[in-house]
Amino acid sequence: MGSPWWEDYAIKETYLCSERGQVVVERNDAQASLITGRYRTTLFRQQPGSADAEPILGIVYRNDLLTLILRGDQMILEQLPQRTSCMRTESV
Repeated sequence: MGSPWWEDYAIKETYLCSERGQVVVERNDAQASLITGRYRTTLFRQQPGSADAEPILGIVYRNDLLTLILRGDQMILEQLPQRTSCMRTESV
């Protein structure tokens, strides 16, 4: 499953998560799409210095339920109280 052309995701990466299996992240400067099987979740980029910004190093995308943090080859998914760490396997 891929994203519609009008969403213009410049970057597509594959991650391996212990609990979710293979996950694809398509992203640009404003938003990201997390794809697991047939399910897609859209998150929006949290800009550094925003009112709810946390002192986290990395790129942060968030929606009401989920936070996605990208740090090099590592992706962290937070859906409190659960936190899952994933490793990048290759670009799609």
